[in-house]
Amino acid sequence: PGDQEAGELGLAAVPGRQAAFRQGLEAAVHYARAVGCPRIHVMAGRVPPGTDRAAVAGEMETTFIENLRYTADLLAQEDMIGLLEPINNRITDPHYYLNTPHQAAAILEKVGRPNLKLQLDLFHCQIMDGNLSRNLEMYFPLIGHIQIAQVPGRHEPDSPGELNFPYIFELLESLGYTGYVGCEYAPKGDTVEGLGWLRSYWESRGLQHGGTSKAAK
Repeated sequence: PGDQEAGELGLAAVPGRQAAFRQGLEAAVHYARAVGCPRIHVMAGRVPPGTDRAAVAGEMETTFIENLRYTADLLAQEDMIGLLEPINNRITDPHYYLNTPHQAAAILEKVGRPNLKLQLDLFHCQIMDGNLSRNLEMYFPLIGHIQIAQVPGRHEPDSPGELNFPYIFELLESLGYTGYVGCEYAPKGDTVEGLGWLRSYWESRGLQHGGTSKAAK
């Protein structure tokens, strides 16, 4: 994430911070290797303070592409995948550079490396664009990780909000998604108690705790 005390939130697209980005990436690879995690979120970073987003967009994209190619080469040696996550600039972070799946997909196409994927957080995607069914279908070949939270409160999937998560989970299954779904939400109360939505979903699908089939037992 860079120097968070100085207001940074990632460095991959920030001009002039390439050396610090590479140092941070090497540390991330070291940690990922130690815990056996094959995916690393490569944070784009914020538009530099005092600059106009449109005025620096070209330079930031050039920096991002350069750093992503370096990342892809390094991660290929480790059999790891780099992930790009669009973060909404309407509510969460008005200064973040990477905001939509469309923007991320365009950059991934320019970089052209198979071990770089889209980290699609449905909370951010809903706020920026909505149209989740079509977006999931359109960007599915690029997706390397999914994250969820209810909108607008960013709490558990069964909390009041805009998104129908049982439908979304079934859509992901129908598309053939076999990866993890990260619970990127703030629990309204106790973490374990808040996972009641998951137990209810498993039961609705004929599964037991842990996602195992009752029939298999």
